[in-house]
Amino acid sequence: MKALITGASSGIGRDMARVLSERGYELFLCARSEDRLKALSAELKTPSAVIPLDLSKEENCFALYEKVKNESIDLLVNNAGFGIFGEFTEIPLERELEMINLNVKCVQILTKLFLADFTARNSGRILNVASGAAFVPGPLLSSYYATKSYVFRLSQSIAAELCHAGSAVTISVLCPGPVKTEFDKVAGVKFSAKGLDSRTVAEYAIKQTLRGKTKIIPGAKLKFGIFMSRFASDRVLADFIYSFQKKKKR
Repeated sequence: MKALITGASSGIGRDMARVLSERGYELFLCARSEDRLKALSAELKTPSAVIPLDLSKEENCFALYEKVKNESIDLLVNNAGFGIFGEFTEIPLERELEMINLNVKCVQILTKLFLADFTARNSGRILNVASGAAFVPGPLLSSYYATKSYVFRLSQSIAAELCHAGSAVTISVLCPGPVKTEFDKVAGVKFSAKGLDSRTVAEYAIKQTLRGKTKIIPGAKLKFGIFMSRFASDRVLADFIYSFQKKKKR
């Protein structure tokens, strides 16, 4: 069994690599930091290959596929991504486009390419990492929330197509709330809510993915919050989340 993980150098991606290695998967680890990937590779229980690439660059997404397309990958984990905190009018456009390229375009490209291979042989799984942010408007993290909504709806829609086609291929989407990772450092925020343990989220996500579950939401509190959000208007939600997000500012 073989798995490719993007964003494998830290956080949930790193812990997913550990979990999959313990399950016997041979791994292909992709992220920008070669040193971190090598350190992770050295601790894993199964063979692993390090592929240092910046996937916010479109050409590198295609290069990654070319490197592993003949490896008979069984599981693709699209985990690479980051967020940017701040007023929409104040966030540098260049940085925002870099985030959209990584959070959306990279997921689109890799999902498209690997899904074609998976459906041709009628086996394989894809796990896309979205966020609990996918379900609500996100002032002060507006573009990040929008990217995760895209990943969530794309994954749901593909899952329905696969189901109607009678395919054995599955696609899952992970929607976690705050997790103890480096996300807040990169985004420039400080979470007011206590995050879930990254290893716990990784274990749950892999377990549910291998069961073929489409929507994966770790944590009872987040599930309850998403359920309750259905009963509030978008304006009320946006105002509430704006007030909540302001507390994250460093």
